[in-house]
Amino acid sequence: MTSTVELHRAAAPPPPPAQSKGFGPNGRFPALPRPNLDWTPEVEAATAHLYERVSRVIPPVEWPFHAPYIKAINDLKVVRNAVILAHNYQTPEIYHCVSDYVGDSLQLAKMAASSDADIIVQGGVYFMAETSKILNPDKVVLIPDAEAGCSLAASITGADVRALRAKYPGVPVVAYVNTSAEVKAEVDICCTSSNAVKVVESLGVDRVIMVPDRYLAQNVAAQTRVKIIAWEGACEVHERFTAEEIESYRSDHPGLKVIAHPECPREVVEVSDFAGSTAAMIDYVRTKKPARVLLVTECSMADNIAAETTGTEFVRPCNFCPHMKRITLPRILDSLLYIGKEILVDPAIAERARLSVQRMIDLG
Repeated sequence: MTSTVELHRAAAPPPPPAQSKGFGPNGRFPALPRPNLDWTPEVEAATAHLYERVSRVIPPVEWPFHAPYIKAINDLKVVRNAVILAHNYQTPEIYHCVSDYVGDSLQLAKMAASSDADIIVQGGVYFMAETSKILNPDKVVLIPDAEAGCSLAASITGADVRALRAKYPGVPVVAYVNTSAEVKAEVDICCTSSNAVKVVESLGVDRVIMVPDRYLAQNVAAQTRVKIIAWEGACEVHERFTAEEIESYRSDHPGLKVIAHPECPREVVEVSDFAGSTAAMIDYVRTKKPARVLLVTECSMADNIAAETTGTEFVRPCNFCPHMKRITLPRILDSLLYIGKEILVDPAIAERARLSVQRMIDLG
């Protein structure tokens, strides 16, 4: 099944995200003293069960650096009544050792909404923290590094969406969740990589505007008769993969199963054995148990699956997200100690953005 994809791009780069604010030392959550971060027998004993989870992917020589932070963070979560959300692209010491919820950005925000925590620490990038705040307006949402951005979210603004609506009056706009709150507030409905086709077809029209990922749009267009008017944004991690690279890996690793994310170029998806969201990719490995697999996505996800999976060899192309890697154990610790990078979203924008996200959730 084929469809047409029409591309549009921004006239100029968008501004950087607004600065986050915190409660400060004299507010609702006063700053706490910095804990001891020495590697001690107490720390070793308290974290031994956690090292068992990651021993296949973190060498023993590295653990004495991670463990004091892990113990301090987990202790602080109790003091602060906080939860940590870890995206699938976070490193194993975060994903397996301090997080309370793991998954993709929308899964995390929805999970946090059911928690009775006062504070949410977003182990991910800025737009994910905004989404958590949109869905949890009464909770304090922190991001350990406010400079943790996203090439997709940065590729489009609310003004760009309004310009598209003016050019294509009456055509509904679908936004990938990898967008800012400002963009979510301007669209009709959001989508994820797992439900994009369902969302597009739910609108009951013959064409839709889909922002901002041109490759996700192309991969959706291949599965529907709906014409896609796409924005020319891309993930700087996934767009680097090529079909030639995938075929080279196949030649070097007989029996290799290739699993691609829909943010990859269309030709990469076409030469893969399976394409799906991060959650679908994880489920594929867990249920199919391939002997040898290549995950065509951010490289930390392979480590996170490998830590809990036996019998599967992971071939690892080293494409990592520099923004995700700004989230570290020391920065998570600082965010809990000082409450210094709180995510704030204008209430009017948040309310409109919540509607577009909720419409997607209501689809099931």
